[in-house]
Amino acid sequence: MLKPISLILVILFSCSLADAEKKRPPNVPEFPEITARGRMLAEYLAAAARAKEAVKSMAPARGSVTHYIAQKGDSGWVVASGRYNDKGDQFLVVYEATQGADQEFTVKQYDPPREDTGFYFRAARALDTAFGDFQGEKRPYVSAVLPAGSNQMYVYILPAQTSAGVYLLGGDVRYLVSSDGSKIVEKRQLHKAILEFRAGTNPPGITLAAGSHSHVLSDVPEDTDVAYVLTRRPSVPEYIGGNGPIYKILEDGTILRTE
Repeated sequence: MLKPISLILVILFSCSLADAEKKRPPNVPEFPEITARGRMLAEYLAAAARAKEAVKSMAPARGSVTHYIAQKGDSGWVVASGRYNDKGDQFLVVYEATQGADQEFTVKQYDPPREDTGFYFRAARALDTAFGDFQGEKRPYVSAVLPAGSNQMYVYILPAQTSAGVYLLGGDVRYLVSSDGSKIVEKRQLHKAILEFRAGTNPPGITLAAGSHSHVLSDVPEDTDVAYVLTRRPSVPEYIGGNGPIYKILEDGTILRTE
């Protein structure tokens, strides 16, 4: 469960931590693997959202698209949207959205759909496997599939942002799924409760310097904490406390230990 801290406490907390940090030697980044996954997750979600809007503008036929799956290539993100074939042994790519230099996506339609038995097929199965286990609230969720070791995949399921300027943290799960997408190898509940951050709600004359929340499920930052900091606007650090040390996630996703 996440426990929000009042704005006044956040300001006092941030000031005391800043004073403490001045007395310490320069901090060495902690948990680089969490930062790397969090950055990739933030990129994935942004790419998938933009590509989905681009595909919607093509007015896809009802039932032609059931999955949106992103993959990062050498030149940027590519998002395939489509469905399984009738036998369920192939993924049919109906639209392929490719990221350009301006971060916008150009959509190509395949007619007939392009057959895939590789990453997109395995990722679609992994998503279905994870959602088959996931128990969330009655609200929209978004998902992401990222590569893991041994050709396995990480599947993230987290609450979708449905209102501009309202950023959500919590109620999220990360699954480690087998290389063929059919089996859950590991399940990690990242946070339980869902917190809302509403941009522009500070009292008059007060500028938010940082946010904060506490963890009870673990004593370290999670991948989605990093993605949250990278996504939230205004862009400010986030302090995370628990039963152990207090960590600070910088605006670029770097994690520092503050005590």
